[in-house]
Amino acid sequence: MSRFDAVLFDKDGTLFDFGATWVAWAEAFLLRACAQDRAQATRVGRGIGFDLEARRFDPGSIVIAGTPAQVAEAIGPHFPQYGPATLIDLLNEEAARAPQAEVVPLVPLLGRLRSAGLRLGVVTNDAEIPALAHLDAAGARDLFDFVAGFDSGFGAKPAPGPLLAFCDRLGVNPARCVMVGDSLHDLHAGRAAGMATVGVLTGMARSDTLAPQADAVLPDIGHLPLWLGIP
Repeated sequence: MSRFDAVLFDKDGTLFDFGATWVAWAEAFLLRACAQDRAQATRVGRGIGFDLEARRFDPGSIVIAGTPAQVAEAIGPHFPQYGPATLIDLLNEEAARAPQAEVVPLVPLLGRLRSAGLRLGVVTNDAEIPALAHLDAAGARDLFDFVAGFDSGFGAKPAPGPLLAFCDRLGVNPARCVMVGDSLHDLHAGRAAGMATVGVLTGMARSDTLAPQADAVLPDIGHLPLWLGIP
């Protein structure tokens, strides 16, 4: 029997492959916002750590762990014609349309965890509506007891607010929860909430970056059942 009662997942880079999803999003958003002016899109992309020509994110990109509001603030000076709310709407519209590549087949894995008696949740710094759309597309939304985005009213990682909201909602002791994610924001939030933390290598961070803040670093979430002691 697992020593845990619940598992919380980050979304991008954890449930879904970061590069496959967000490279397409960045390209589509930048070209749309810049009216297909590729030179301008390239300049704006550099400001958020994205190389449009190479189709690659810098490991320190604000997109990796930041919220849409933070991304909108970073690019705002390039788009004086848009207010912050309009930019966030544009970011979220493209995020909802971004293609999702499951790191492993999600429904069988999540079903296995639920069959072991675990409660499941998602805490993402993406907005809630795109997050729900992505989970719906994967057929996995109903397997989660709780889904929170940066705009769900609980705050954003690395603060522990949304993680503790999950525990409050389900009546779970944080010490019997695991936070699983691909970034230090995820792990710092888990530590601050009093949870165990597991890093995965399906985002942009390397093992040596995650290890100091993690109880374990796994190649991907497919290795969770073994680590949790689930047959």
